[in-house]
Amino acid sequence: MSMPAPTIVIRTSPQISAIRLVLAILAGLIALFLGLLVLLLIGIETGPIALFLGLLTATIPVPLYIALVLWIDRYEAEPLWMLATAFFWGALIATFFAFLLNTGTGGAVALLAGEQAGEAFSAVISAPIVEETGKALILFIFFFWKKDEFDGVVDGIVYASMSALGFAMTENILYYGRAALGGGGSLTAIFIIRGFFAPFSHPLFTSLTGIGLGLARQSTNTAVKLLTPVIGLLMAIFMHSIWNGSAVLGGGGLFLLTYILVMVPAFIIMLVVIALALRREGQVVREYLVIDLERGFLTSDEYRQLGSIPGRMGSSFNSLSQAGVKGWRARMRFNQLASELAFHRSRVARGVHSANQDVLEVETAYLHALQGLLNELRSR
Repeated sequence: MSMPAPTIVIRTSPQISAIRLVLAILAGLIALFLGLLVLLLIGIETGPIALFLGLLTATIPVPLYIALVLWIDRYEAEPLWMLATAFFWGALIATFFAFLLNTGTGGAVALLAGEQAGEAFSAVISAPIVEETGKALILFIFFFWKKDEFDGVVDGIVYASMSALGFAMTENILYYGRAALGGGGSLTAIFIIRGFFAPFSHPLFTSLTGIGLGLARQSTNTAVKLLTPVIGLLMAIFMHSIWNGSAVLGGGGLFLLTYILVMVPAFIIMLVVIALALRREGQVVREYLVIDLERGFLTSDEYRQLGSIPGRMGSSFNSLSQAGVKGWRARMRFNQLASELAFHRSRVARGVHSANQDVLEVETAYLHALQGLLNELRSR
């Protein structure tokens, strides 16, 4: 009977670990407080029953949306705590400051130029700037402080989509709660528009920033590193402004025209970008694991399976059918660690790692863990 593969651990001092834990708990409590405050403000406007209906309607489809986003990350799944952090950042923190700033700026313009001008300014100018900046802030935090978990365009899209889905969920509580005040027909209509026709509008906008950051991470060109994140954020704001403007300023006709001529093509282009980014990740895995094939650590079949999405899916299915859930979990763990090793080597080759990180020690730990999993998988 083979021993389970050891866990990859980057050692830190107990004192640093304790400080990080305290800071994480404190940040979580602050985020929860801000989120509850937003719900309280929504409840004051809508009442408790409409708030409950809005909360229920907004949260039911979220697991499906999250599953679709996570499916994109086929080669190297991101840490659960970072995905959760991005989601709750969008749901609790970004929404609070967006609610605060959009309400404040809209109210100020309304006092100066009238209520209609205030609403238009809030939707077309303030909301795109505030919301896209707020959702994107967690991406920039990950980009600079978690270099080992932000490798390229796919990672940027996944983190951006998680933050945006959290934001959209809380925002939908407000919209669905308001609609519930008008009866079941109004709630159904708003749910169809926001939940069926445009559930990925927020992820689409914020993913433009994620793509910019991903391109910056992949490139060694200084101009690209500096410009693409800024361009991505500006494009996100611009797309968001067009979308809101079509709904607020143009009526149903302009909204439908914008949806057909702008949003649908943008979504298709995003799918193409994702496909190209996944192809690049496959190339990284094949390039940086070929040394393991050449020295006999991996067989040709194992190397081939790791280097493509169909190969990974096929190997996982075979493990499930032949060895059950335990074998499937071992195969999934093997696929994940092999990708992490490949991307670790890629980062080292580009000099993207902490100065105090022992890169050889990390690689050795990965190889040791993979050897344990290979022994287990080959013995079945």
